[in-house]
Amino acid sequence: MGLWELFVIAVGLSMDAFAVSVCKGLSVGRARAGHCLTAGVYFGGFQMLMPLAGYLLGVRFQGIIASVDHWIAFVLLGVIGANMIREAGGGGECLDCSFQPRAMLPLAVATSIDALAVGVTFAFLQVDILPAVAFIGAATFGLCWAGVGLGARLGERFGSRAQLAGGAVLIAMGSKILLEHLGLLGG
Repeated sequence: MGLWELFVIAVGLSMDAFAVSVCKGLSVGRARAGHCLTAGVYFGGFQMLMPLAGYLLGVRFQGIIASVDHWIAFVLLGVIGANMIREAGGGGECLDCSFQPRAMLPLAVATSIDALAVGVTFAFLQVDILPAVAFIGAATFGLCWAGVGLGARLGERFGSRAQLAGGAVLIAMGSKILLEHLGLLGG
């Protein structure tokens, strides 16, 4: 697999995490470097670890993973998106604007499940797995760092309407994943 193909895969895998990072930036108000770093580490780390795990598991568990991954992503993104919408009108600290592990871990898992399947695919291709997953993690880290900053700027400009839109985006992403896997939406 060439560098160009790996780049396209890395960017494609990181788009969900980028969108969630923008939503996190919307909810936090003023983004600090620590917010960007946290999002980059969680999302980039999981986007790096999941294909490695998929590669190591290989084809043995592919059917099991593929049969439930869309439900996991749908539920996690739907619940988190609903919380963002619910709290768009309220003030104060909320789980959705938190960068603590209890808020970041479910998001990182939900956005990296598809990377697990990519890792299974890597097991059948001639891929040098460690540089490949490091590249995917680094690309996701950079995009998520930028996503939090972008979301914070949009949040400053548009306030709770932006957070409401961010919650709707998360619910839409989860629904799209579910509908594609059920064959009800082309993807």
